[in-house]
Amino acid sequence: MRSDEYYMWRALSLAKKGQGLVSPNPMVGVVVVSPDGKIIAEGYHKKFGDLHAERVALEKLNYSASGCTLYVNLEPCCHYGKTPPCVEAIVEAEIKRVVVGVLDPNPLVSGRGVEFLRSRNIEVKVGVLEDVCRRLNRGFFKWIKTKRPYVILKWAESMDGKIATESGDSKWISCPVSLRYAHKLRAFCDAVLVGSSTVLKDDPQLTVRRVNGVNPLRVVLDAKLSLPLDRQVFKVPPSTVVFTSREADVSKVRALEERGVRVERVSRLGDFLDLEEVLVRLGDMGVTSLLVEGGAKVHGSFIREGLWDEIQVVVAPKIVGSGISAVGLPIAEKISDAVSLKVCFFRRLGDDFLFLSCRD
Repeated sequence: MRSDEYYMWRALSLAKKGQGLVSPNPMVGVVVVSPDGKIIAEGYHKKFGDLHAERVALEKLNYSASGCTLYVNLEPCCHYGKTPPCVEAIVEAEIKRVVVGVLDPNPLVSGRGVEFLRSRNIEVKVGVLEDVCRRLNRGFFKWIKTKRPYVILKWAESMDGKIATESGDSKWISCPVSLRYAHKLRAFCDAVLVGSSTVLKDDPQLTVRRVNGVNPLRVVLDAKLSLPLDRQVFKVPPSTVVFTSREADVSKVRALEERGVRVERVSRLGDFLDLEEVLVRLGDMGVTSLLVEGGAKVHGSFIREGLWDEIQVVVAPKIVGSGISAVGLPIAEKISDAVSLKVCFFRRLGDDFLFLSCRD
């Protein structure tokens, strides 16, 4: 017999297959194990609106799994939505034991699924690889609790903190392994956001190319709608949303909309758009995770307003000298005035190093 952790790792690997396809639902994987320890059925939530992972796996067994154990990375639902409650399917299949990675933060579930199963004399164990299970669906957890996306700030910089030379050249600071990781991160998130300066200087596609994955929603901040219409982010697919000020020129709005671009007007805070309002709008669109790729002023604004959940920085072994700094914040007069971060994870990416900081 293998450990509960072994089967939960398998459930997590299945859950990841729904990446980019199930949002705003969570990624969920299920493994059904026979009394002698054999995996007899598996399933994962494939697409928003489709069957949940529990029912996908149990359908393969014709809802007949007497005495078996079911492993699932997120608590089974107990309410009617687009699909019937998964707990009822588990009871119908005569599952003997259920192992849950983490409880569902949705108030409609949040422990009630576990209570329902226990009331039907099913043994339930909660908390296997809990931190890993929660991190996989960190966007879903944040969105359920706040209706705003989980915000990841990401950039690549030289060892002396520059993202480009003075002339604006930035290709490529990081190595091929880091570039592949950047595209993997795009595939993980529902949306990727940049400011108008990045679009003007780099003309990025903001698509997933170096790995297999689904293209995220492209989000552009352009307070004055000053960007030319020939930029690659205005070509569809994939979809693009432009956030601009309420005073934006109507004719420019119409020109973008004619190209299939969605335009959202939000308030301004001085020279910048109201980022909090931007996040609320994105949350209303069902965006649970947002990758902010720059530029420096955009990163600085998110940090200054405390609207980030995670910062990922790739540091390349290069020294640029005079150049463009990674974050556009006022110069700190004292070290005590600097923004302090807690590095909770780091790893090597080819020749580079990735540093990850979380707020919590």
